Amino acid sequence: MLRTALRNVLAHKARLAMTVLAVCLGVAFVSGTLVFADSSAAAYRAAATKNFADIAVTVHPKDPPPGAAAEQRTTVLDDALAKKLAEVPGVAAVRPSADGSATLNASDGTPLRAGKTWSNLAGAYVPGKDGRNDSRYPLTKGHAPRNSGELAVDSGTAAAGGFGIGDTVTLATDGPVMTKRLVGIVSTKDTRVTAGGTLALFDKATAQKLFATPGHYSSIDLSAKPGTDPVELAQRVTALLPADRAEAVSGTAQAGRQAIYVDTLTRGYEKLPMIFAGVSLFIGSFLVVNTFTMLVTRRTREIALLRAIGAARRQVVRSVLMEALVIGLAASAAGFLLGLGLASVLPGLLSANGDTLPDGPLVIGPRPVVAALGVGVGVTVPAAWLPSRRAAKVAPIEALRSAEQPPSATRSRVRAVVGLVMLVLGAGLLISLSGAKDASEKNLRDAMLGCAVLVVAMVLLAPLLAAPVIRLTGRLTGRFGITGHLARENALRDPRRTAATAATLMISTALVAGLAVIGNSTGQALDRQAAAGLDADYVISIRTTTSHIDPAAVQRVAGTSGVRTATAVTDSSLFAGGSVETISGVDPAAANSFMKLDFVSGSLKDLGPGRIAVSRTVAEKNGLSAGDQLNARIGRDQEFKKYRVVGVYKNNPTAQDAIGARGEVQQYSFKPGSVQRILVRTDDGAESRSTENRLRSAVGNSPLLKVQDRAELVHEAAGTMGNLLTLMYGLLAIGALISALGVVNTLAMSVAERTREIGVLRAIGMDRTGIRRMIRLESVTVAAFGTLLGLAGGLFGAWTVGALANGAMADYSLALPWGTLLLVCLVSLAIGTLAAAVPARRAAALSPLEAVAQS
Repeated sequence: MLRTALRNVLAHKARLAMTVLAVCLGVAFVSGTLVFADSSAAAYRAAATKNFADIAVTVHPKDPPPGAAAEQRTTVLDDALAKKLAEVPGVAAVRPSADGSATLNASDGTPLRAGKTWSNLAGAYVPGKDGRNDSRYPLTKGHAPRNSGELAVDSGTAAAGGFGIGDTVTLATDGPVMTKRLVGIVSTKDTRVTAGGTLALFDKATAQKLFATPGHYSSIDLSAKPGTDPVELAQRVTALLPADRAEAVSGTAQAGRQAIYVDTLTRGYEKLPMIFAGVSLFIGSFLVVNTFTMLVTRRTREIALLRAIGAARRQVVRSVLMEALVIGLAASAAGFLLGLGLASVLPGLLSANGDTLPDGPLVIGPRPVVAALGVGVGVTVPAAWLPSRRAAKVAPIEALRSAEQPPSATRSRVRAVVGLVMLVLGAGLLISLSGAKDASEKNLRDAMLGCAVLVVAMVLLAPLLAAPVIRLTGRLTGRFGITGHLARENALRDPRRTAATAATLMISTALVAGLAVIGNSTGQALDRQAAAGLDADYVISIRTTTSHIDPAAVQRVAGTSGVRTATAVTDSSLFAGGSVETISGVDPAAANSFMKLDFVSGSLKDLGPGRIAVSRTVAEKNGLSAGDQLNARIGRDQEFKKYRVVGVYKNNPTAQDAIGARGEVQQYSFKPGSVQRILVRTDDGAESRSTENRLRSAVGNSPLLKVQDRAELVHEAAGTMGNLLTLMYGLLAIGALISALGVVNTLAMSVAERTREIGVLRAIGMDRTGIRRMIRLESVTVAAFGTLLGLAGGLFGAWTVGALANGAMADYSLALPWGTLLLVCLVSLAIGTLAAAVPARRAAALSPLEAVAQS
């Protein structure tokens, strides 16, 4: 039986190729997504991680107490301290640094990789003992910066920005834009830079002025001699430092702190691909089960013949399992390699710009390997066992009479009952979320579970729905005459096979339709929210909380051609009720002209020092209404004060959590007198590229600032939802390919089963064109069935899951993207048409006499 199994695998090469390809794509779908998920998460971690491997201790300056004198605000980290630290026993080397962050403009004037400022590094080029070269940043071209007008960058930044030696580079660290001449290009192993960040290097004096104080450093790194305990070294260093001015932290402690920060920063980027990895596991596994179910069903007569010549049931089942094991192992290896190729191209396909996905090598962990074997072998073998066991139970004489064994009435009833129970459970769980008030992690888990149960129920009930739905759609195919009638009857001949063929297409359609509806509804809700809260045409804002807009820029913006009015907004923190809120400092006279405020009670009329307005969320949290008092403090103010609430307004993204008088908010802001936003209204309310360019020029074309119109603000507000949809749409394209393969596989097997039938049709006068048309119409009928079920499931899921967004987003309401849904239907039908091309050509090429002669 072992030799029989191996010979059987090699005897049917076409069938073997189709089966291996089906399993291979299922494996690639799962393992490629997992590798992509691991690689993306690792790349994001690398983009935010500093390597502390060779750092034993770092000396940091301590923040001065509030109201400290000027000399106390000056860091004590200077060359004298560095020299003293080098003499500490156990210190191998001392490396002072003046580090910070700088954002550059590319050669075309657009901000370069400005979306991830935490990986846009800047610092001093500090020569080593030879007085010329910095070992951290080896020069590859040009020379090191020698004065305040020169700059060096790493090779990756130079390539991304289109820079060459001698070019003029504009950049900003905090405040006004600076112009430097590029004199050197360096290499670096810092993963924050190599993973998609930037690096700008200044001469030591310039860097000290920008990131510390003249003659001083922002930190001093110490490396230890072999055998030195970093903790003991940190204690020795601490003894030399003024306790109130500096502190020593071991590299291990810094790495631990950083790990917590990086985990928080990258958690979302790791979860998004993993969500789809679970979906891909389901689709890929279902494809494998479907393929082997049809494969073993087709071989019922062959199995019966083995039984008739003496093979026992166990031997037959083991023989089929051996074939499945061989196919599964081969497909696992091929699918894993194909998955690596998929994971390598996905970042490029899903990166709309240089800021979307960081660069990094493929990370191949144990999960993708286990998943590849799990789908290729762990799913394939059970998928072959179930149908082979059923086929082995059929009496040899009965199986030899007919290749098709209808399912027993009992099994069909059990399937229907289980499907209905799961349908009620899934739909009930989703409907129960209609009253959800937020998109908490528990609610999201319940929604995903409900959707999964609903999909399984649809798969189980699909054979029962196949007949009525196909008879309905068959009215259209009937217009093609006898070929259309035969196509409909072929699809109705075996509802289980038709349902199994349409299942992968149904799942893909449901996912795409559901995501499209949720994405469109969310986008429109964000648009309405922005429209309801913003009466400005443009918003100029900072990219990071550590930067600010030059107050003088407000006047330049107001005087720009095409601008009617402009007003400044200062953003700061409001500490109240044990929580931290965001307060917007505005000019009371201009606020109503730029913010569409809808007051529940009170107004801005009495806004001034000691008086604020709060959003409805803050009011409900603290039990406030107009006229009440709130104990709070603003920004760096150390004292809590009683603020009178002059009004409560509906949540407004432009006004944020609270509104105060700009003068008072600026007084206590972390950067006194600073401005974080400028709201702009144009003469005619129009938004154009030329107006945007003039506004950028008015603020010095600073890469630290964003100039956004309403559409860009909505896109930014989409945040994680936008990333999720982009990722899902990209990966679901692979799901469409798998769906097409499932249709091709089933039709190819169907053509092989109906060889004699096709020969008879040819013999009685049907030409090759009619045969091809019949196969294509059958494929389109099956695709239409899967598409209709998928649309129904996707729309129902979007309607119920939308309640989560409705609870978290007041303006959310279901909005169907008719264009996208129509495109989904057309693509699904096109998949059915294209999938039938090869089987139809094969059927039409059959010789009538040879086909009739086959038994």
